[in-house]
Amino acid sequence: MSTVPQVREAFVQLWGALGPFWGVSPTTARVFGWLLSQPEGADAEDIMKALDLSRGAVSMACRDLRNWGLIFPERTPGSRRVFYRPETDLEKVTRNVVQIRKQREWDPIREHLARWIPDLQADDSEEAAVFLERLKAIEALVTMADTMAEAFLKGGGVGSFGFKVLAGAGAGRAATSRHSAGRHSTGRHVRGNKG
Repeated sequence: MSTVPQVREAFVQLWGALGPFWGVSPTTARVFGWLLSQPEGADAEDIMKALDLSRGAVSMACRDLRNWGLIFPERTPGSRRVFYRPETDLEKVTRNVVQIRKQREWDPIREHLARWIPDLQADDSEEAAVFLERLKAIEALVTMADTMAEAFLKGGGVGSFGFKVLAGAGAGRAATSRHSAGRHSTGRHVRGNKG
């Protein structure tokens, strides 16, 4: 019996739980996770049936994923059906997510801080001084994160080769961890039988 359905279901649920971390709803993340698990693209009907979602929910999720550059709509000549194909280059996925999060969150924070800090600097009160110090600390942290994001988006710091090396190293560590866990599990089983 194939293990694909079980692994797919668990993967989709995990991806949905992680969705808010990268700025999308759990439903949108589940749709992307499910599409990633498919060998080929799928249409809205397939997605609705597989994930038990309404047409409206699938339409909204696919629109969000298109805006993020994470799926691509494809129409077969002579057919009205639209197939959605996921972006499978994980480096591109990561860059797209970082770019959107930067635009939605970090850029607005920096813009607000750029207005607030001069206002507090013009205030001689002790309360303003304390608040100013904290805002400057936030600004420094956001600026550092923004600088790292910009370098990543421009291909600096972790280039294409570097990204693949890091991903490979991560996969190697995961495999080692699984092997170690299996060995320890077997060891406990053997000791238990001796008793």
